[in-house]
Amino acid sequence: MSWADSHCHVSYDGVGIEAVARAAEAGVARVVSIGTDVARSAAALADARKCRAAGLSVWATAGVHPHDAVHGTAGIEAFLSEPEVVAVGECGLDYYYEHSPRAAQLEVFEAQVELANRHGLALVVHTRDAWDDTLAVLDSVGVPERTVIHCFSGGPDEARACLDRGAVLSFSGIVTFKNAGPVREAAALCPLDRLLVETDAPFLAPVPHRGQPNEPAWVALVGEQVASVRGVPTSVVEDATWATTERVFDLA
Repeated sequence: MSWADSHCHVSYDGVGIEAVARAAEAGVARVVSIGTDVARSAAALADARKCRAAGLSVWATAGVHPHDAVHGTAGIEAFLSEPEVVAVGECGLDYYYEHSPRAAQLEVFEAQVELANRHGLALVVHTRDAWDDTLAVLDSVGVPERTVIHCFSGGPDEARACLDRGAVLSFSGIVTFKNAGPVREAAALCPLDRLLVETDAPFLAPVPHRGQPNEPAWVALVGEQVASVRGVPTSVVEDATWATTERVFDLA
């Protein structure tokens, strides 16, 4: 088996197709490239196609990040019929930065949950300092059958709330950070078949690379930390997250 990076921004500065190629050489054989607005979604799709032409297994998502919610969702639905697009998102709520007003974030998040349900696609959720409203939107609109809580940053209580709703938890380099005890507790309790690993490259590089631009090749470091807190061999997490990535994003 090989590693799968379930959340990477291939089109962002500091990543690029070259980083995907390096990841493949390091044993990361699948990458999901994330869209965050219309332009970035188009770039994620274009890069997925370029990677595939080069023999690399990359898929794309299309969505509007809460930072960009003020611009609405116009243009996103047009991507959802493309075979390389496997999810709506990342979308959600960010009350830490609030680059878009909360009302706009809520409206745009609700619209994208509805899009995922209508198109039968996975949903990739970003939530920061907004757990109550995030869960309320999912409850109100209806949790898509395949929902990923990306870059999970909560603790055991938040993990259980998401798992109770059928969601999958995706762990990033945060799980390696010294002050991330609650995140590690969540990684320990999450069922293996409901757990993903990601880099969120170029952000959140795991220890010992913290502070550097992140790379999809480093997703194994996330998996190793998850395995450590669970007390299982790294290969167990590698195999499980490979299978879960395939199932959640319906990869072929």
